[in-house]
Formats: sequence, structure tokens, C-alpha cells
Amino acid sequence: MNASQYRWCELFLIFFCLPTLAYIFRDHLANWLFPALIILMIICSFLLLNDPHFKRFRLTSLGQFSTIKRRLFTTFLSGALFSAMLYGMFNQEHWFAFPLDSTTQWLYLLVAYPLLSVLPQELIFRSYFFHRYKRILPKKSSRIILSATVFALAHSVYDNWVAIALSFVGGLLFSYTYAHSRSLMVCVLEHSLWGLWIFTLGLGQYLDSGVTF
Repeated sequence: MNASQYRWCELFLIFFCLPTLAYIFRDHLANWLFPALIILMIICSFLLLNDPHFKRFRLTSLGQFSTIKRRLFTTFLSGALFSAMLYGMFNQEHWFAFPLDSTTQWLYLLVAYPLLSVLPQELIFRSYFFHRYKRILPKKSSRIILSATVFALAHSVYDNWVAIALSFVGGLLFSYTYAHSRSLMVCVLEHSLWGLWIFTLGLGQYLDSGVTF
């Protein structure tokens, strides 16, 4: 098995087989999703940091943030306004229910979610994925689409189409941002904005365990 074949096998096992198994055994793994995410993040971090070709500054610097910040915030603000209006029209009983009914838990989420959920996800699905499989997926567009696809597949464990659809759209957005900023921190910022907004708006009901988005 040559290096390219090995990378394809690794990609298939980690990003297709593991999510499929998690979906099949989802009723027994609800309490293990978060530990599994952390363990996978540790493994991916170890492989990245021990790869002499990986530029470690991508994990901490803001990269090309200045070139994409206007698009990032404009997209978020317009998307947040549109989603608030649309969700309020069709599901008014859950509209901003989380911060209104569970304020303490919502405040805790504002702090814990970016650190304990977003950061591991972005390191795995963006930093690791884009660097590790660059050799077998040389086109940025291919990595963006496949990263979004496996990101959505990982959320199939929630067993509803809303979580999968939101994750795919979000995956496209975050992958595009990483491809152009080459910064983990920028993706963490964008993912946190959208994820916290989703929970605040009321769509967190589709993410049963509350571990990932």
C-alpha cells in the first residue's frame, strides 16, 4: 500500500466508518459522543504536531483574517436576521426559548461551547482534514466539499435531517473560510457565532446531546 492509498483508507475509516458506526449504535453512545470527540482531537493534534510539513502557526494565528472578515460578519448578520424571521414564523413556541427559559445554562453554553465543542471540531474537520489529505485532494474545492460532507455525516448521529442539513451548509461555510484564511482560530470564531446563534434561536432542540454542531 503506497502513501496515497494509505491516506484514502485513513480518511474512509475516520470520516465515514466511525460516523456510520456512531449512527448505528447511537442509542448506546449518547454519553460517549463528547469523550470520543476529545479523543479524536487529541489524536489529530498529535499527528499534526509531529508532521514536519505542518505549519504550526496555523493553529494560533489569524492568518488572512483581514481579507475575509467583512464577508464573514456580513454573512453571519444577514443569515442570523433571515433565520430569526423564518424560524419565528414557523416555530414561534421555541423562538429564543433557550435563553429565556434556561438562562443559566445558556450563559454556560456561551463559554463552554466554543472551547469544548467548536475547537475540537474545527481542528479535526478543517486543520487536520485540509492538511492531512492535501496530497490526495489537491484542489481546494474538493477539500471544501468533502470536508462539509463528512462534517454533515458526523451529525447524522442526531438522527434528523435538520441537523444534517445545517451541518452541511455550515461545513461548506467553515471549510471555505479555512481554505481562504488558513487559520483555525478564524474558523473557531465563525463556527462559534453560528453555533451559538442556532442554540439561542431555538434550533438546539435538533441536537439531542448538545455536544456538537
